[in-house]
Amino acid sequence: MKGIKRLLSVLILLQVLLLQGQKNIYESDRFEELSADHQVLAIIPFLTNLELKEGVDGADLKKLEEREGYAVQDALETYFGRGKKRKKFSVDFQNTKNTNAILAQNDINYSNIDTYTIKQLSEILGVDGIVSGNMDLNILLSEGVPSEFSFIDYILGDANYGRIGIKVSDGKTGKLLWKYEKEINKKSGRNTTDLIESMMKKATRKFPYDKER
Repeated sequence: MKGIKRLLSVLILLQVLLLQGQKNIYESDRFEELSADHQVLAIIPFLTNLELKEGVDGADLKKLEEREGYAVQDALETYFGRGKKRKKFSVDFQNTKNTNAILAQNDINYSNIDTYTIKQLSEILGVDGIVSGNMDLNILLSEGVPSEFSFIDYILGDANYGRIGIKVSDGKTGKLLWKYEKEINKKSGRNTTDLIESMMKKATRKFPYDKER
């Protein structure tokens, strides 16, 4: 019995260390130089790759990926909007309804936005930088994480629902300025809004536009 408990303790420790090792924050050493004149950033829909356990045909899968991508865009706008009341950012964030409207007026949509460069998107949107990202998911995060859960899920790896990366890029040069990657799991939050809130709280002291960091 003691042997089993010891084994389980080791597995838990390994899981914790693994999750910690999978968190990654990068900031360009040219951030101050490239962002000196930044006033407004645009948040665009996140590119999503879904690998659901239940079978979904191609067309429906693309629609679900698009929905997840826009859900993250909305969650980030909510976070930064709330954040401006709690703390001071050195930039403003373009209203996402305006962002999406301008993109649509230029025939840019979820299916082709990845064919445009950061420089092109920044010019079209009239902003100084772009907040973008990618997600790999095996659940529909916008609908919430599964409520059923057991300790054995940790051991088998079923507690992991994917991975997300948030990027901030300079509009003039297209250079990557900041990036935060994280595993998505049971502890990440109940849904997309919770996930973004949790992620940004942990990264807030390293978020480059936070005046209080």
